[in-house]
Amino acid sequence: MNIITNSNIQCTIALAALQNVMDPEIGLNIVDLGLIYQLDFDEAGKKIFCTITLTTQFCPMGESITNAVKETLKVTFPEYETGMKLTFDPPWNHEMISAEGREFLNER
Repeated sequence: MNIITNSNIQCTIALAALQNVMDPEIGLNIVDLGLIYQLDFDEAGKKIFCTITLTTQFCPMGESITNAVKETLKVTFPEYETGMKLTFDPPWNHEMISAEGREFLNER
């Protein structure tokens, strides 16, 4: 999991909160699934910019996941405005799953 950020402390807080956002079809949180690509924080402007992906471009739960990400960041950082970019470059693949995520999936 190699997330680009400009604030390691804020990113750690955000990722801890985002671990509660699950991919309902897979049953794994989006952090361990490797769907978060970038989290940047503009302290002066009180803005968060998040770049995420989905497992496929046609993910039927895509809107639900992106809405949950926005809501989670809003609750975690209530004084910040959240911007989000959904990208498929690079495309998601199984290698992006964290070691913890792989262990969870192997136990299912």
